[in-house]
Amino acid sequence: RAMQESAEAQRSSEEQFHLLVEGVTDYAIYMLDPEGRITTWNAGAQRIKGYRADEIVGQNFSKFFTEEDRAAGIRLRAREAAVREGRYEAESIRVRKDGSRFWANVVLYRLRDASGNLRGFAKVTRDITERQKRTEELQEAQAQLIQSQKMEGLGQLTGGIAHDFNNLLTVTQGSTDMIDRRLRAGDQNLTPFLEAARRGT
Repeated sequence: RAMQESAEAQRSSEEQFHLLVEGVTDYAIYMLDPEGRITTWNAGAQRIKGYRADEIVGQNFSKFFTEEDRAAGIRLRAREAAVREGRYEAESIRVRKDGSRFWANVVLYRLRDASGNLRGFAKVTRDITERQKRTEELQEAQAQLIQSQKMEGLGQLTGGIAHDFNNLLTVTQGSTDMIDRRLRAGDQNLTPFLEAARRGT
């Protein structure tokens, strides 16, 4: 009787866990066999990735990688890291059923049995496209602010230079005007005005 109660408690616990995982829609949660084939699929995975369970179970999880990442061997490196470290996490582009791409936070957990044998992997994916978009917008705004501050600083610098340059031109212009007036009046003592013009120049 105690064994029967224990088995029922185990079954009830497994059902509750299944309901919990199945009820999560903000995260794609699914299991992989040791070769990377999908064995379970929750409602969140269907919502985020676009595949129904009957379309995707049995397929390799490499379907979700971009062509570029597959060519670069990212899937194999992720699997190897999870086997070695117990966990692999990354943020990168993933592909939905309709071919559209989205930014994803992905975590791959290694699963071992009581004897230490690799039984497969648990995969959790979260769509972070909106967060990534906000991050990129913030970075763009910061870059624009820095550019604006540079332009303001440059404006102040050139304004100061223009002011100083204008002062020098005023001295030179004033001196040449005085030389012209003195020459018309017949005054030959122009040395102080020539010196002022030279200094200004």
